[in-house]
Amino acid sequence: MHKEIAGKNVFITGADGFIGSHLTELLVRAGAKVRAMVYYNSWNEKGWLRDVPADILSSIEILSGDIRDGERVRQGVKACDYVFHLSSLIAIPYSYDAPRSYVETNVTGAINVLQACRESDSLTRLVHVSTSEVYGTAQQVPISESHPLVGQSPYSASKIAADKMAESYHLSFGLPVVTARPFNTFGPRQTARAVIPTIASQMLAGSAELKLGALSPTRDFNFATDTANGMVALALCKKAEGEVVNIGSGEEWSIAQTVELLAEITGSKAKIITDEARIRPEKSEVNRLLADTAKLKALTGWESQVPFREGLAQTAEWIKRNLHYFDVGQYAK
Repeated sequence: MHKEIAGKNVFITGADGFIGSHLTELLVRAGAKVRAMVYYNSWNEKGWLRDVPADILSSIEILSGDIRDGERVRQGVKACDYVFHLSSLIAIPYSYDAPRSYVETNVTGAINVLQACRESDSLTRLVHVSTSEVYGTAQQVPISESHPLVGQSPYSASKIAADKMAESYHLSFGLPVVTARPFNTFGPRQTARAVIPTIASQMLAGSAELKLGALSPTRDFNFATDTANGMVALALCKKAEGEVVNIGSGEEWSIAQTVELLAEITGSKAKIITDEARIRPEKSEVNRLLADTAKLKALTGWESQVPFREGLAQTAEWIKRNLHYFDVGQYAK
């Protein structure tokens, strides 16, 4: 799969994150020469790249830095054929408290990547990674790329701004950029900021009660390796330049249904308790997300491969082996 990427120089921002680590692993296995940007810290922590096999990690060029540092980003982009920009502040609740930090990271960071790619003499294509949160609550289902953009949280507003900067660099300067818009990616290495690991970690910790937010919202859950494969497919697609393209499973699952499936997988009998801290402000809640993936399939032939229940089982198994990453001590047994 993705034979065209073999031997190519690739730069990934946000490689230390959940999706970024899966993308990095996939590209190394496909034969790419990967330079991975990780957020600099004084204890030399590589984020979720620590979870990839040792032979994969040893073949990666690690570049520590900060996406807000334009010069460091230029160093990363230098001599690369393909660039994947994933680095973002992503937690929606925190964006209510610290919106400026989302503008500085998500908007300024995107501009740094776009400008570095514009100045590059080796770039074939940039994949700018967006989010389905930019659509807000679905005004029509499934959600196509022509759906209106709605800033229902400071996080989504910052991503809309970044997407529009990417659009402007294509229209103004001819930059070969495609905006990938993944829906709700899940899988191993995702933290409890997201709903599936929140549910699964509580169940696997033996909790008698599940502390959750709203149960009625529906999401298009797509397994991490499927999302990563969709991104690479877009990077290799000349016709995708200047386009915005959804990446999703095309299936819709409520949080309540997800709880039921995970209870079957883990054998949990826990009772659900509403956690007010996980409830979004009323006008900020996104009630439905379901991807129209026809455009991606038409452009690349890509479609999701991992069924939802199978992905949940793989995720639960990983969480079971890695409960030390989760604050399970707070859960009553």
